[in-house]
Amino acid sequence: MIQLGSGWGIRYYGLAYVAGFLAWFYGLRWFRKLGWSKLNDDQISELLFYTVVGVLIGGRLGYCLLYDWTETIRNPVSIIAFWNGGIRGMASHGGMIGALLGFLFWANKNRADGWAVADNAAVLAPVGIFLGRIANFINGELWGRSTSVSWAVIFPDADGLPRHPSQLYEALGEGLVLGLAMYWIRSRKSEPSGQVTGCFFMVYALIRFVLEYFREPDVGDPLILGMSRGQMLSVALAVAGFAVWRIRSRRRLTRGS
Repeated sequence: MIQLGSGWGIRYYGLAYVAGFLAWFYGLRWFRKLGWSKLNDDQISELLFYTVVGVLIGGRLGYCLLYDWTETIRNPVSIIAFWNGGIRGMASHGGMIGALLGFLFWANKNRADGWAVADNAAVLAPVGIFLGRIANFINGELWGRSTSVSWAVIFPDADGLPRHPSQLYEALGEGLVLGLAMYWIRSRKSEPSGQVTGCFFMVYALIRFVLEYFREPDVGDPLILGMSRGQMLSVALAVAGFAVWRIRSRRRLTRGS
């Protein structure tokens, strides 16, 4: 955290959110030049608002319902306590679903193609994910499993053991690799239809599933069939992504026939 005074300051993860949303705004303007988007600046600004709300609500509800169910039932008011837990108070899987719902809600309100918006967002979302994981590393949170590799890191709030800098692995995988993959896929889809969105969920889920093997599971994280909770959620996200891709593919073929 950047300390600005006694007892308060700017959190790195908050800066990552702001930078990610700015990338979303200017990215859509750039896509307009590429012919991928027809939204004007006012529409982009309004869409950004719905995106922010969707990410925050989805991310928070995802954490409360999937990672902190017991406390949520005991004290439902804790749902709105964003300030408790920092990044551990938000869930990336929930944030993605919340963002998608925000796109679709905005599209329904403005009679626009929400899936076209989501396809473009799939290219820009990895920027925010990359910045978020870098913030995780700077904050020394969500560290990796203990290891003897030469690039291991000893995190101040851990147990003193050298650990995988899994946040950096995720920044490269869920950010850089995913971003390049989605840009390539989107460039091959001249008419967005939701298929890119389905691919985003599937590719993200695959990368996240693999990288979870380097990440230290949360305390009390149940292992089912040897999978962590993050891996189980990734499997569910991949299934949902395949369903979206399949349904939207069929609809595109139907429109073209």
